[in-house]
Amino acid sequence: MRKIFFHAGAIALALFLTGCSGGDVITATKPLEPLSEVSSSAVGLYPSEFPSALEELPTDPPAPPQEASSQAGSEPEPSSAGMSSEQPEKPASSEASSSMEAPPQEVSHPFEVTDPDGSFVVVPQEPGSQQSASQSRVSAEPAKEDAADPDRYDELQAQAHVSTVSVPDEVRAVWISYLDFYTLAQNKSRSQFSANIDEAFSNISDYGLNTVFLQVRPFGDAMYRSDYFPWSYVLTGTEGEDPGYDPLEIMVSKAKEYGLRTEAWINPYRVRAIGSSRTLSASNPAVRAVNAGKDTAIAWQGGLFYNPASETARKLITDGVVELVENYAIDGVHFDDYFYPTTDLSFDAAYYNAYVKAGGTLSHAEWRRRNVDLLIRQVYTAIKQADSSVIFGISPQARMDNNYNCQFIDVKGWINRSGYIDYICPQIYFGFQNQTVPYASSLAEWDAMTGNSGVQLYVGLAVYKCGAIDQWAGAGQNEWVNENDLLRRMVSSARDSAKYGGFALYRYDSLFRPESGAKKRVEQEKEHLSSIL
Repeated sequence: MRKIFFHAGAIALALFLTGCSGGDVITATKPLEPLSEVSSSAVGLYPSEFPSALEELPTDPPAPPQEASSQAGSEPEPSSAGMSSEQPEKPASSEASSSMEAPPQEVSHPFEVTDPDGSFVVVPQEPGSQQSASQSRVSAEPAKEDAADPDRYDELQAQAHVSTVSVPDEVRAVWISYLDFYTLAQNKSRSQFSANIDEAFSNISDYGLNTVFLQVRPFGDAMYRSDYFPWSYVLTGTEGEDPGYDPLEIMVSKAKEYGLRTEAWINPYRVRAIGSSRTLSASNPAVRAVNAGKDTAIAWQGGLFYNPASETARKLITDGVVELVENYAIDGVHFDDYFYPTTDLSFDAAYYNAYVKAGGTLSHAEWRRRNVDLLIRQVYTAIKQADSSVIFGISPQARMDNNYNCQFIDVKGWINRSGYIDYICPQIYFGFQNQTVPYASSLAEWDAMTGNSGVQLYVGLAVYKCGAIDQWAGAGQNEWVNENDLLRRMVSSARDSAKYGGFALYRYDSLFRPESGAKKRVEQEKEHLSSIL
């Protein structure tokens, strides 16, 4: 069977990065996308050997302190990076130059900084200072539909085909990130890649897992042969360069040999990360749109993103999903936690102002959330029409206030309304002793949210923290260093949830190729977790 806001102001954010400590204790963050230096000639290449010490920002830090909010006197002027004016078509070249955008403007919120992975993190709250939604300046409750905007969900009314989803009683998944693919796939021949994937899937299957989330579109690109998106730079170091084989085709085939389910993991909006100098292919549809002055994509502070307000962008993203479902025998489609790249309202002010001028009455933040709602419903419907057996799920941050007020996504709405998602996989990357958001409290919140819904609950767990100091955890920062059975306890606790459907481990290298300082603790965690699989 084929299975394939914030009123006028915005919360100010900040980023604190800490380095590794000595000895066998390391600091827990997720790996950073390395930024290559731009040569005078051409393509900005990533290093052939990915420096494993570089780490990406945590996807689920504490919530922003409410006093950091600032009020803008008026709607900011759209920057030239927003592509609010028409631009002449530029001649295509073999490589796309960074001249497609104006020089980055000053960040309007003094505490917000860019994240090389294209998202952001926030200033940690002092442990114990977490405010409830009723105390917060901005409510984390879903916005009510505006009576003056009756077409709020008109575009969402097409009914999807009846789902015929069939999944294991417990999904036991591991994320295979583009970071993992640096080792598995970059500059590898077909035979080398096949051997690497065979070893990886053997490890995964032997350990007792049954599902792989394969990051096949990390940056508006493709780890597969696509009619819509260019070949991913992850494969050869150069975006748009054909590796000579289809990695996803190989992975789907190998997965079947090992009895593994495959889900195509997509980042829908991100094309190039904020602050990145990576060269993009001239054939990249986002580059072509920006150069032509179209609304499909927005260039912002060195980054490039598909415009959530653009109907053309939504169609492109959806078409790319359907392509995957129809061309590959995948079992699911998986979105991660990256949606709007910034809380800065000037990012898309030109498009919001046009919406208001045309009679729209939603606040800027509500409008942003509506834009994402439109995409999620459209993708879900398209998947079910193409193959009703393919499931669609999303892995948001565990903190609902971050999701609602920073990423501008209405997760609770997706769960409580039919036709959006089949499962939700919050990244509950907290220990039991986390002083602000203990694991048990976060799990209980998600259990209550999904308990009466038709949506399955998977829990995302942070293998990358094993043996490491958890810099966000306050008094519980050493829990991942001192304990060796956290993953087992987390899965055991999650199994008591009303709509529990499984767990997912971030990520492959952290589980099977951990850094030397964490290796002993990871092996102990794996042994304890395997005892209940």
